[in-house]
Amino acid sequence: MEIANKNKKYKSNETTVYSCQYHVIFTTKYRRKVFDDLIAQDLKNLILEKQNEYQYEILEMEVMPDHIHLLIDINPLIGVHTIIQRIKGYTANVLRKKYSSLRSRLPSLWTRSKFVSTVGEVSLETVKKYIEEQKGK
Repeated sequence: MEIANKNKKYKSNETTVYSCQYHVIFTTKYRRKVFDDLIAQDLKNLILEKQNEYQYEILEMEVMPDHIHLLIDINPLIGVHTIIQRIKGYTANVLRKKYSSLRSRLPSLWTRSKFVSTVGEVSLETVKKYIEEQKGK
């Protein structure tokens, strides 16, 4: 029996072969519109910088003024909750040190909430397209 789809990219470690993609959205505290172009670019760079260390891969990302959309591939042994918690903690720490406006306008950068949806193989391209189109709205 063949389970793997030959057209799909799979990852593996010592014990697991996987392909787990999620559409994740999380928002700034009070939905404050604090991400201008400069801060948004820094946020993207920080998230991309930690991919290897935290064991995830960003497939698509778009930063809006008050929230972020990620299409992310995550190791199931670590889990989506843990990865998002690490991303939020790291980005909040670095950005709040760098930009005093984030410290003065917000008690914390991110809410504790998040939206997480699994992405099926068929709809992966649809979700990528949706995230790309968010910037135009």
